[in-house]
Formats: sequence, structure tokens, C-alpha cells
Amino acid sequence: MSVPGIRVRRCNSGALRNDGAFVLYWMTAFRRSGWNFALQRAVEHARAFGRPLVVLEALRCSHRWASDRVHAFVIEGMAANRRRFEGREVTYLPYVEPEPGAEHGLLEALAAHACVVVADDAPIFFLPRTVAAASARLPVLLEAVDSNGLLPAAATERVFPTAFAFRRFLQTALPEHLEDLPAADPLGGAHLRRLASLPEEVTRTWPGALPEVMARPGAILASLPLDHEAAAVPGTPGGTVEGQSRLARFVGEHLERYPDVRNHPDDDGTSGLSPYLHFGHVSAHEVFAAVAQHEGWAAERLGPRTSGKRSGWWGMGEGAEAFLDQVVTWRELGFNFAAKRDDAESYAALPPWALATLEKHAADPRPYLYTPEQLEQGRTHDPLWNAAQLQLVREGRIHNYLRMVWGKKILEWSPSPRAALDVMLELNNRWALDGRDPNSASGILWCLGRYDRPWGPERPIFGTVRFMSSANTARKVRVRRYLERYLP
Repeated sequence: MSVPGIRVRRCNSGALRNDGAFVLYWMTAFRRSGWNFALQRAVEHARAFGRPLVVLEALRCSHRWASDRVHAFVIEGMAANRRRFEGREVTYLPYVEPEPGAEHGLLEALAAHACVVVADDAPIFFLPRTVAAASARLPVLLEAVDSNGLLPAAATERVFPTAFAFRRFLQTALPEHLEDLPAADPLGGAHLRRLASLPEEVTRTWPGALPEVMARPGAILASLPLDHEAAAVPGTPGGTVEGQSRLARFVGEHLERYPDVRNHPDDDGTSGLSPYLHFGHVSAHEVFAAVAQHEGWAAERLGPRTSGKRSGWWGMGEGAEAFLDQVVTWRELGFNFAAKRDDAESYAALPPWALATLEKHAADPRPYLYTPEQLEQGRTHDPLWNAAQLQLVREGRIHNYLRMVWGKKILEWSPSPRAALDVMLELNNRWALDGRDPNSASGILWCLGRYDRPWGPERPIFGTVRFMSSANTARKVRVRRYLERYLP
């Protein structure tokens, strides 16, 4: 088995079926044709059984925060996948649910003909519940495969309290897993059998999305029961091709300057890869490989130290080290929490010291109180905060540094810390392209003390939770052009 066993999880008691017509890969989180352990595992099964491979990529409209913004991005990714799979030894079924509940039964109908079902194992939004529910219904073996990050989720049972503690663990545990990268093209040289056609009862009830629909998703969004106010983001198309283009441009042109410009909104020096990682259009392994190739890196350059420090361990340049700390340490820290606990976005999951200090100051008078509607519309007295919120509504993102100030101010302007968390999650999950993700959730909970430590002096509202202000931020980072761009 070329896919590491630590990444494969048996989900039910179903058996492999030698009389199945094909192997089914149920693509839900890793929506890409390469650098994907789950697809690679499905290819291995197809070769072992001597059967064709079917890939099902479905998009539901019935989940919370389903919107034009999310749908357009995912459908554009489907169009990219269709082009990638075209002419290959695979049958690709992209399905866009036309009304809530229409997708029900599709997976079971395909699984009835399958030798085995391979699913994505990702602690993202509703996906764990969906896989668990499906595993109980399917009569055939369902395997879930982890292709989330460089560190397999099963490599530890711990939940780490800080980035420092997780980084220190990574520096010990990660080297052995860096040798096991997924195949850039798992279909290359696979020599799979081709399926003549999908079962007629499947295509009749669940017709695949037409190529013209995937090429122009705007033509169908109005007919779907979605949040139409959260509109598609012009200039940020979804899909692997666009994600890879942004990755190549960032690594080739901006990586060296990353430590100097990443915190300055005027420079906008971040990679812009977050939504592509969230929807699985780009793999963390692919990002790592691109950085390593750019740096001329080999594993022998890994530092022997396991001190937990941010730089110096990878044996790469300053820009590469800083960027990998974000895309590996911080991103996978959030996935670690979400994979081990089912309350990752709850107020009760904050560290005990943060809960104690926030509750102690929960009744403190607030200098301003804004309604969720005022916050969503960016109508506060704070120009920098308004600009960040309007960027979120307009572009589906907030500059990484300003996201921290954005959350801290919501805490200060809400009637309670619990209410603040509810507002942060609602705004982020509705408007951000990378919302509904363990990484964005950990960033929000950081504003309330997760992965942090107590900071003095003790303040009203915040207690010993780290305080940040727009005024201090504007003195520390460049925001003049940012304000001009996003304020009305």
C-alpha cells in the first residue's frame, strides 16, 4: 500500500466486494486531481480489483452558509477537475444539488455497485458527521483517508495548547512523514479499466452538472436556494489551476519579502492561498514541495534542534521559514484541535485561564455596543475596523494581521464574550471564502485566548486576554492605502 497506513481509517464493518462494478471515490474535502492521498488510495483499490474508478464530487445547497460566494468557488473548481479528468481513465460525476435534500440517496445508489468506497477524512465543518452517517448506511467497506496536511492526524492523540508546543512536537515527529508525499498525478501510469457508463438509475435521478454550467456558474446561482447577498468574489475564481498559479506566483515573486511585508495591509504580501487550501483545490503537500523546490531544499538540511522556535529548523531562507510556520504549524495546529475534539468552535473549549478572566469581566461596561447588523455592515466609529469588515464582505477575506484586531474589537463592542464569539463565527463563516475551516476558527478563538497566554496588565472587558487596538495597529503597520481602498 503506497498510501501510508496511518492515513487510512476504516469507518464501518462493511466488506470489500469482489463482484462490484467499480471503485468509488467520494470527493468532499480534497477537491483536486493530484497531491491527494484519498484519490491515490482509490486508484490503488481500482488497480487491485481490476475495476474502473468513479469519482463523485457533489455540492449541497442545504448546509448553513450555503451562498453564491461558496457555490461559485466550488463549481469553478469542479470545472477545473472536469478538464483534468477529461480523457483520463476515470469516470467523473460532478453533481450540484438543485434543492435541499435532492442529493439524498446518490451515494448509496453508487455504493450499491462499488467494490469499496473511499472518502476524504477531514475535520471540516459538517464533513465528519456526513462521513459517519454514510458509513452506518453503506453495505460496503468505507475508508476515510487523511490528506489534510504534512502531519497525519493519527500521529498524535494530544491536543496542543500553544503553537510553541505543537511546533516542538512537529520538529520531532514530522521528519519521518516528509518522506511520504502524495503523488502529484495518481492517475499517471495507473492503466485503469474504463467504465462504459454509470448505472442508469443514477444518471436519471442525479444528472451530473453540465460543462456549460460549470464554466459559468453565475447562470444557475439565482435559481438555487442560496444566500445571494454573499455574492461571488470577482477576480478570485476557484479551482486547482488558479490555486497553482497563485502558488507559483507567490513563491517565485514574493516569498523572500514575505517576513517584511506580510503584516502590512498596504503591501498585501500574503499568499492568498487560504481559500484554495480550505476547499482542497491546492494541497499543503504541494505548497511545501513548491517552497522546498524553490529553496533547493533536501531533508538533510532539517535542523537537529527541537526547541519549538519559529525559524532555523527547516534549513531554508527566512521567507520560506516564516511562510511554512503559517501554512504548516498554525494551519495544522487548528486541524489538530478539530480532529481530536468536536467542540472546536465552542466558547467552553477556550483554555481555563481565558474562560476565568473573560467571565470575571463579562459584566464590565462596554465603551460601544454595536448590533450584529451594524458590525456586518461596517458601521462603527473605527475606520480601520470598518475597512477590514468591508474587505471581508467585498472580497471574502480580511488581511491576516487585521483579522486579529477585527476579533479583538468585536469582543470589546459586544455585550458578552459569548456573544462576541457568535458574531465572529457568523461574520467569518458567512462572508469569508476560507470560513467554516479549523484554521479560521482557531484564528477567531485566538482573539479570546486560545493558543495564547495571560497578558498584563489586567484590563476591563479583556482581563488578561491579549489586548489590541486599531490605533496601535495603525502605528505599527502601513494602512493608509488600505483605508483608501476599502472605506466608502
